[in-house]
Amino acid sequence: MSAIISLQDRGIVEVAGPDATKFLHNLVTNDIAKLAPGEARFCALLAPQGKILVDFLVFVEGDGETRRYLLDCPSSLEPDLLRRLGMYKLRAAVSVTSKSDELAAFCVLGEAQPEIPALAMARDPRAETLGWRLIAARGATAEDAHEDYEAARIAAGVPQGGIDFAYGATFPHEANMDLLAGVDFTKGCYIGQEVVSRTKHRNLARKRVTPYHVAGEAPPPGTKVMAGEIEIGVAGSHSGDRGLALIRLDRLADAMTAGTVLTAGGVSLEFVVERAAS
Repeated sequence: MSAIISLQDRGIVEVAGPDATKFLHNLVTNDIAKLAPGEARFCALLAPQGKILVDFLVFVEGDGETRRYLLDCPSSLEPDLLRRLGMYKLRAAVSVTSKSDELAAFCVLGEAQPEIPALAMARDPRAETLGWRLIAARGATAEDAHEDYEAARIAAGVPQGGIDFAYGATFPHEANMDLLAGVDFTKGCYIGQEVVSRTKHRNLARKRVTPYHVAGEAPPPGTKVMAGEIEIGVAGSHSGDRGLALIRLDRLADAMTAGTVLTAGGVSLEFVVERAAS
């Protein structure tokens, strides 16, 4: 059986109450109204200008008035997420509570469904190779094998906020949320929706987090990616011979067409453009 990996950099926020479904659905980038137990949604809360403030996975437990949502979010952004959700709550019949003292996020890489007790469990919606995502009691038996999860995440081309892109400065398309089942383009209005829709329909995404291969040691996060003397982006997270970098797509295309060697910190990078921009 695949190892249960503790994701210690994640926090858990609960959104509950009679208005919880409508409340979340009207705020985030994905369809919460259709979310069912045994599923997860990848979502973000955006600024009105359309930039990512917090991204997270959402699970649902229960039904009717007992229905509650569990948000698996970066622990460093949990206080900000709690504050922002509380600000939008107004008179809605909903509670927003931190559950990080009692609950934690875990993952299991692989196809087979884990046979372990969990409050919520679902396939990771962002990529099949990321296996299963779980929310269980804090302190549940797990391995400290975060490097295995990181290798799988990077190989799947899934960015991590704070390393591969900056919160508050990045649009969903730039962080590949549209390619990772993180945006529902048919659900209707939510905060920042007009900007996201315009980016899709006018093909305005000039930058994207893009995978690369490297022979030897990958450059550290923050290293400039160069096409000759032209800066085309910045390196992010890496594992082994794979990494991610936030890249200007037009400059990457020009460099690849011209056969220009791409480097970061003196190391040659080979970019993998596998999925077309929407």
